[in-house]
Amino acid sequence: MTSPSFMPTMRTLAELHAHQTEGLRWTVAHAYQGSAEYRRKFDAVGIRPDDIKSLDDLPRLPLTTADDLRQGYPFPLRCVPFEKIVRIHSSSGTTGKRKNLCYTQKDVDDWTQFFARCYEMAGLTTEDRVQIAVGYGVWTAGFGFQSACEKFGAMALPAGPGNVDLQCQFMRDMQSTVLCCTASMGLLLAEEIHQRRLTAQIKIRKVIYGSERSSRSMRQKISELFGGAELFDITGLTELYGPGTGIECPDHDCIHYWGDYYLVEILDPETLEPVPEGEWGEMVVTTLQKEAVPLIRYRTRDITRIIPGACTCGSLMPRHSRIMGRTDDMFIFRAVNIYPSHIDKILSEIPELGSEYQIHLSRDASERGVMRIIVEIDQAGDLSQTGTLAARLIKKIKRELMVTPEVEVVAYGNLPRSERKSQRVFDTRIQDPII
Repeated sequence: MTSPSFMPTMRTLAELHAHQTEGLRWTVAHAYQGSAEYRRKFDAVGIRPDDIKSLDDLPRLPLTTADDLRQGYPFPLRCVPFEKIVRIHSSSGTTGKRKNLCYTQKDVDDWTQFFARCYEMAGLTTEDRVQIAVGYGVWTAGFGFQSACEKFGAMALPAGPGNVDLQCQFMRDMQSTVLCCTASMGLLLAEEIHQRRLTAQIKIRKVIYGSERSSRSMRQKISELFGGAELFDITGLTELYGPGTGIECPDHDCIHYWGDYYLVEILDPETLEPVPEGEWGEMVVTTLQKEAVPLIRYRTRDITRIIPGACTCGSLMPRHSRIMGRTDDMFIFRAVNIYPSHIDKILSEIPELGSEYQIHLSRDASERGVMRIIVEIDQAGDLSQTGTLAARLIKKIKRELMVTPEVEVVAYGNLPRSERKSQRVFDTRIQDPII
C-alpha cells in the first residue's frame, strides 16, 4: 500500500520558475511590510518590493546572516503578529543566545508537507515502521521527522536519541523498517546490532540520516552492518523550517531540494559574488512561502554546489551536492551545533583553567566520533589537580552542551601561540570523499 503523492504539481521548469517568481515577489513584500528590520535593510540599499520583477532581481536584495537573528533575539525578523504564531523552535547561536524561529500554522503545515516528500523520495510506503532516533525538545528534528511520518501515513516510533538498549529493543520487537538518526548514531546502532548478533532478527531496510557529514566509507559500513540497508542523506536547518528541506534521491548522486519552497544561490564566501554553475561555494537561501520568519538571501555557511541538468531519477526538483563543510568555525558533534565560543564560555567558569585550548575531532577505529579537548591549566595552577579539573570540565560540557568529550589538561604554555588567530578546531573525521 502506498501513500498519496506529496510531490509538487508543476510538471515543467517553466511552471516551477513562474511559481518561484511569484513566491519571491510575495516574500519581499511580506517581509517589507511585516518586519521593521527587513524594511531597514531594504531601504539601506534602495530596494522596494515593486522593484522585484523576476528571479534575476534576487542578487539586488541584501543578504541576511545569523547576526540578524542574534540581534533580534528573542523573536528575530518576525513578520506576523504574535497571535498567528503557533510554535517556536530554536538552535544554538554563536554567543550563547539561541536562534529562535517562529512558525505560523501554515509554516508548520508546509514543513510537514514537504518533509513527507522526503519519505516518498526515499521509497517508503504506509506499511513502513519508522524509528525516529533524533532529538526532541526545542530542536526541530524530532517534531519534523515524526509529524511528517504521520502525515505520510507510516507508523512512527518516536524512540528519541541515545538509549542503545531501547533502540535495539524497538528494532527487534517493533520490527522497524526505517531508522532516522544522525550518521554517528546510525553507525553506533549498526555496530550494536552486529555485536549483539541481532542482524537476522531486525528488518531495517532504509536509514535516513542527517545533521552531520559522513564519508563514503562510513556510509558503506552502516549499510553493511545493517545487512545492506539503503542510506539517504537528508538536509535542513532550523532557520529554514528544520530537517526535510531536501534529501538524497534513489540514484544516490545528489540532494534534491524543494525548489517550490525556497531558492538556492551559491556564492563565493569571500567576495559574495555568484560562482559559476557547478562550482563549490556557500549556500544562500531565500524562502518563497514562509510566513512567520521569511528568509531573504540567508547565508547558511554550508559549502556545496549546484548540480546542473536533469537528474536520472526523473525528479523536476533542482539539486545540489551533499554538504562538504562550513565557512565559519561551527562544527557539529553528535547532532549538536557547537562553536568554539561555547567552549570559551565554559572554560571561563573554571578559574583554575587557562584560556588556551584545542578541540580535536576524529573517529576511532570503529568510526565513532570522538571530541578531545586539550586545555592549559592556569599559570598559577597546580599540576597535581589536572585529573580533577578534567573531570570538572567534562561534567560542565556534558551538562551545558549535552555531549561528552575526552579532556586533557596540560601545563601552562604547552599549546602553541600565534600572533594571528589561534586555530581552535582540528577536524579529521572525514578522510575520504563525501560524494
